[in-house]
Amino acid sequence: QEKKIFMVQGPYPIIRRLLRARGWVERKAPSTGRHLEQHCSDQSRQRLQTAPGSGGARQREEEEQCDEDPHGIHDLMSYLARDQLPNFIWTNFLETIDRQLLRDDSVLNHYARVDAFTTKEGLCLSLQNLPWIEQADPNAFFPRCYRLGTRDDREAFIEDFRLTAARSLLKLALEEAGDRPVRTEQVPNSDNGEGRLCPQSWHRSHISHPKHSTAQPGSPLYPELVEEALEVCKQHLGVLQHEDIDRNTPSPCRTCIDWDNFLQQYYRVAHEGAGLVLTRQQRKQCQNLLQILAEKLPQLDMEGKLNVWILKPGAESQGRGIICMTRLEEMLQLAWSCTAPSVQVGRWVVQKYVERLLTIFGTKFDIRQWFVVTDWKPLTVWFYQDCYLRFCSRPFSLHHLERARHLCNVSVQKWYKTSPDQDPRVPPDKIWSNKQFQEYLAQVGQGDAWHKVLVPGMKAAILNALRSARDRVRFRKGNFELYGADFVVGENLQPWLLEINSCPTMSPSSAVTRQLCANVQRDTLCLVLDRKDNPTCPIGAFELIYKE
Repeated sequence: QEKKIFMVQGPYPIIRRLLRARGWVERKAPSTGRHLEQHCSDQSRQRLQTAPGSGGARQREEEEQCDEDPHGIHDLMSYLARDQLPNFIWTNFLETIDRQLLRDDSVLNHYARVDAFTTKEGLCLSLQNLPWIEQADPNAFFPRCYRLGTRDDREAFIEDFRLTAARSLLKLALEEAGDRPVRTEQVPNSDNGEGRLCPQSWHRSHISHPKHSTAQPGSPLYPELVEEALEVCKQHLGVLQHEDIDRNTPSPCRTCIDWDNFLQQYYRVAHEGAGLVLTRQQRKQCQNLLQILAEKLPQLDMEGKLNVWILKPGAESQGRGIICMTRLEEMLQLAWSCTAPSVQVGRWVVQKYVERLLTIFGTKFDIRQWFVVTDWKPLTVWFYQDCYLRFCSRPFSLHHLERARHLCNVSVQKWYKTSPDQDPRVPPDKIWSNKQFQEYLAQVGQGDAWHKVLVPGMKAAILNALRSARDRVRFRKGNFELYGADFVVGENLQPWLLEINSCPTMSPSSAVTRQLCANVQRDTLCLVLDRKDNPTCPIGAFELIYKE
């Protein structure tokens, strides 16, 4: 009568505990329900430990239930409610829900067809269409991304890779000539034990550089190389200055030079240490051209000069199958040769790697940021004001592209031990709270960056991603969904959106996430249950950032 029957599917003991504390009764899901007589005694706990095929997470979840229900009262109530339809359902996968269990007024923690922004391929496609929907440029917050399974995208990626190589060559040539712009960034090792800001020269001394192999620094490169790069960039600038939204302007860059030869020479400079010599006139041309291109290309600075891209299976999660690469032909070959069923279904996406990113103590990190959508018509979005950082287990280097240095996912990093050359100030569990990050930013003289740059940038990126995909989402009134967005931070403290997860993990991997994951689940229940009867009730760390 009070509509307080719930169902939980998946590893969510916090949700179960919180709802029981509110006086709700659980209707056990068919696959996980237990008979009334299975009380949690020492004998039943022994059965749980020895049951064939029972995973560790499932065992821990069952044992927690035993500890919280020593007399079987909750089991008894669940038995009495076994034929009732649940009023509230929290599950890890929408597809596991039996539609016959849904009432007209049931509250469910998922929407249908959110793959339009929660898969890598879906987000890539949706944000490509953003300029048609909103007055927003995805290149301002989302690294360039292409679906290799479609011909148009594949050709666009090949052209982008070539153009990026040409721009990168100009940057390398200027660097070789000693023209290094002074930029500020953090210092992982300073005398006083705290980070501080210093010129770009520090960055060059703390990142490993390419090893000389077949080419020596003074080995001759064909003299037209810099001229060809200048010509390509000039022609590209001409296209950008006349480009309209439909991007149908044909590019003159496809046939203006011998690209195979150019790329092989570029690889020698970028990855094998071959040298370049600039004339005074060429140096001035490079400087002027890059300065003008920076006004047209929002990602010119963050894209760096080594042309690193990251290849991802389009429908996978938790870092599966992701690899960083620098050579065009190798990326295309890998994408075409992979026979894994999940990759064939999801197809590959390739995305520009953020080369000029902020590191902490010389280590890459990313940010997991939660938000909740409680309605799609009108679109209603709530931003969680607490989040956490995930560190890699080895120092950052663009010349060592192994996963331990570049993929911050907990599911990836748990397989690696901390490197001996890792700065000892990197947390052992590789997790920081946003409050710890704010303290660090204050130490390095950027105390206002969190509230003035990072948070507004993350909010804008999330809203643009949702707007780009909303026409493809199938929504149901009364439902809601908690998402986890992943960001990296550029040297200039700008956040770059990488992906959005529809089922962010609530399994804690550290003391920080144990507290934060419990808090966000508690506050989500307040948001979606309590506000129905009391719109002014406390909702914890949630903040309404958008309602149409």
